[in-house]
Amino acid sequence: MNNDNFFGDFDELFNALNGRSNGANRYNNQNPFGPTPGRGGNGGGQSLLDQFGTDLTALAKKGKIDPVIGRDREIARVIEILNRRTKNNPVLIGEAGVGKTAVVEGLAQDIVDGSVPAKLQNKRIISLNMVSMVQGTGIRGQFEQRMQQLIKELQSQPDIILFIDEIHEIVGAGISEGGMDAGIIIKPALAGGELQLVGATTIKEFREIEKDSALARRFQPVEVMEPSIDETIKILKGIQKRYEDYHHVKYTDNAIEAAVKLSARYIQDRFLPDKAIDLLDEAGSRMNLTIPNIDKEKIQERIDAAEKLKQDALKNEDYEKAAYYRDQIEKYEKLKDQNVDPDKTPTITAKVMDKIVEEDTNIPLGDIQAQEENQLINLASDLKAKVIGQDEAVDQVARAIRRNRIVSTKSGRPIGSFLFVGPTGVGTTELAKQLALKMFGSEDAMIRFDMSEFMEQYSVSQLIGSAPGYVGYEEAGQLTERVRHNPYSLILLDEVEKAHPIVLNLFLQILDDGRLTDSQGRTVSFMDTIIIMTSNAGQGIKTASVAFAAENNKNEAEETRKVMSQYFKPEFLNRFDDIIQFHPLSKGNLLQIVNLLLDKTNAMVSDQGLHIKVTDAAK
Repeated sequence: MNNDNFFGDFDELFNALNGRSNGANRYNNQNPFGPTPGRGGNGGGQSLLDQFGTDLTALAKKGKIDPVIGRDREIARVIEILNRRTKNNPVLIGEAGVGKTAVVEGLAQDIVDGSVPAKLQNKRIISLNMVSMVQGTGIRGQFEQRMQQLIKELQSQPDIILFIDEIHEIVGAGISEGGMDAGIIIKPALAGGELQLVGATTIKEFREIEKDSALARRFQPVEVMEPSIDETIKILKGIQKRYEDYHHVKYTDNAIEAAVKLSARYIQDRFLPDKAIDLLDEAGSRMNLTIPNIDKEKIQERIDAAEKLKQDALKNEDYEKAAYYRDQIEKYEKLKDQNVDPDKTPTITAKVMDKIVEEDTNIPLGDIQAQEENQLINLASDLKAKVIGQDEAVDQVARAIRRNRIVSTKSGRPIGSFLFVGPTGVGTTELAKQLALKMFGSEDAMIRFDMSEFMEQYSVSQLIGSAPGYVGYEEAGQLTERVRHNPYSLILLDEVEKAHPIVLNLFLQILDDGRLTDSQGRTVSFMDTIIIMTSNAGQGIKTASVAFAAENNKNEAEETRKVMSQYFKPEFLNRFDDIIQFHPLSKGNLLQIVNLLLDKTNAMVSDQGLHIKVTDAAK
């Protein structure tokens, strides 16, 4: 053994045991005052950056950061701002899940790779957990002392770039403990360029920082937009290997594309690429559970047998065979550590993604794709068998839905939107029920509102939730919440002419864009809904004119629209796919309806051995 190496190793061990390792005391030696236990310090000699920070550049060196793909423009902009002489603190602004943290991780990887300007070479990015910084500072003055210590540590180490996710939390942080908030404390250091800071927050929460204009002007905003579907596919393919290795699965190219397209289409309250990555991870986790566990006793038996054969080969000086058994032993040792059999790697296809989306969103995706073609072809005939005497209305609805189903996914509008006009009891509600049954598989898929309950201006809060500061703000809106959890629904608004005009204006956006934002800022998609509003407005003055014009459908439609324009604004009427007139029922129609109801009643009582017969005279 080399004596120099031996004593060198011994010296390192001795220094480490005595707490004099350079790595352990790098920050502590640069803090001459040191923290005071119980007085806002960190309870010992460990620096705040060590205690509450994570070194992203160190993680990048170890290969523990996922590849960052498609964010070159944002990373380049952050580098430009960091390279400035003043106001060199970028803040990444974008919705949750679009990849703000990934931009910072990409910067850390660029620093490790050396592909940054000279001023940023050898910089370290430390991610600070602001919530943990505030915890344990209950006594007045503790938080200020902790923040001042953090600033001193950063001032003494100009090679550190501090990253604070959810940076809006510095506004108000520490006030509850009776002291100044973190934003006020850190503002002078930012103004003097004594430290560099990268922040990340959402568009909505950045307003908290903008309230303090002196603090806001220290930051340079960098907008991070949601990536497109094609860009997200590239991102998922870039991290595909990491998830395959972790879950011991294989993803097909179709599965990757399905994860992106299905999440973009059906998961409406989150953003790409986060929701697509979650779907990828969920599929890997689910398929991993199907892999049988390794029988470690049998593996050990194989190792022991291979070891015996190797020793026999060495005794016989058959070194080629000995090398073969050595390799087998190494293979089995690795297999024993993995817990799963690598030869039984499941393959994840697009169908697996379909199944997960179905369960997470309550959307019968597979059934809809398989049955929708037949549903649309036979929709009119199926509805006419249940809705009597309104064949023209049924034909109009079926035509509009077939037409819209081709383009609705691209336009974002609802599957269909209709205004049913006619007297009470002619089948408007029944057609809505049967349409929900045929399109969505159940009459329970119909969400019904009596618009006579929405005659006041303030009643709009019942649909989307109360505004902040009002009673019931924490409660979700009746309409938005039900559609958010059941996106495949038929929405029926009875007697819509009785609703307040403010309530009707709410539906303009739904009919036009297929989305609505509730009081809590969540956007709800209506693109998989059918919207039906009913009205019997003007029926008393309209019967004669409609009967006269009934021979000409075009004239009837014009007459119906003319009457409706007396009750609704043109911009409201123009949003509907069709305004459909329902006619009074004839005696023959009523007899057919009686027979249908009688058949339905007999079906209900048949289990009790009963059967009801009704004479023609009674009918």
